[in-house]
Amino acid sequence: MTIAIRRRHIPGLLGGMLVAGTSAARAEWPEREIQLVVNYGAGGNTDVSARAFARGLERQLSRPVVVFNRPGAEGTIGPAFIATQRPDGYTIGVVTYSTVAIQPHVRDVPYTIDSFDFIAGYGRFRYGVTVRADSPYRTLDDLVRAAKAGNGLFVGAPSAPNNLAMFELGRVTGAKFEQVQYRSGAETVAALLGRHVDVIVQNPSDVVSQIRAGQLRFLASASPMRWPEFPEVPTMREAGYDVEIDSWLGVAAPRGTPRPIIERLEAAALAALRDPAVAEQIGATGVDPQALPGAEYAALLRRGAETMGPILQRAGMAK
Repeated sequence: MTIAIRRRHIPGLLGGMLVAGTSAARAEWPEREIQLVVNYGAGGNTDVSARAFARGLERQLSRPVVVFNRPGAEGTIGPAFIATQRPDGYTIGVVTYSTVAIQPHVRDVPYTIDSFDFIAGYGRFRYGVTVRADSPYRTLDDLVRAAKAGNGLFVGAPSAPNNLAMFELGRVTGAKFEQVQYRSGAETVAALLGRHVDVIVQNPSDVVSQIRAGQLRFLASASPMRWPEFPEVPTMREAGYDVEIDSWLGVAAPRGTPRPIIERLEAAALAALRDPAVAEQIGATGVDPQALPGAEYAALLRRGAETMGPILQRAGMAK
C-alpha cells in the first residue's frame, strides 16, 4: 500500500521538477551573446541603423548583441539564413518590408512571412524624388512633362521600392521612365551627378548633404509624409499625383522560438527604442525611428505583401 502510493507520487514530483527546470532555463535566457544578422552590407543606412538598435538592445539584455552582415540577392540572403537557424533566440535578424512584401513577388525565395516570429519594427524609410541642381526640372510637373515628351527620362535606382515611385508615376500620367540599376544609393547619386541618369528616388542619408550643398534639387517626397529636413517640399500626393512608396525595418527570430524568449526580446527592443539616444542614432541614418510590437509589424508586412503584388505586376517586375 505504501509502496503503491509512492509510485503514484514520483511521476508527479519528476514532472514538477522538469517544468521548474525548463522555466528556470528560460528565465536565465540570454546566457551568452546574441547574433543580429543584417541583410545588407556594412555602411549603408540599414546596417548603421541596425547597429544603433543593437547597442540599445544589448543594454536592455545585459548581453552583447553582435552584428553580422549577410548581404545579397536584394536583401533576401539574410532572412533566408535567419529562417534556417536554431529557434533559441540567439540568432535574430533584420527582416525588412522589401524582403517579405516585395521580393517574394519578384524572385523565388526560400522563406515566407510564416518562417519568422517577429520581435519588433524599429524604423521607417523615407524616399525622395531628386534631380541635379542645374536640371531644368524645378517641380514634379516639369519632370512629368519632360518624361512624356521624346524618349522619356532615365531613372537611377538600386532596387524596389525606390524604382516603383517612378514606375507608378509613369503609369498614372503616361510619362516614360526607364530604369538604370545600380548597386547602392551612393552609386545612384554618383550616376545622377555624373549626368548618367535624369532623376533618382533615394533616402535622406543619400541626398540630404548634396541638397544642402546646392548640388541636388529635391522635388517631392515619395513617402506618405514630408521630410522634416525640407518641410516646404510636398509629397507626391500633395503635388497632385496618386503615388507613394513606403518601407520599414524590423527584427525577427526563426519560427518556433519559445514565446517567453520572443516576449523578452520584444520588451527589450521596445525599451531600447524609447531611449532618446537610440532614437537619435537611428534618425541620424535617415531612418525614422519607430517602435512597433512584433504582432503589429507582422500585420503591416502582411498588408504590404497583398498590396505590392498588383503594383509589381503593373510595373512588369513580378516573376
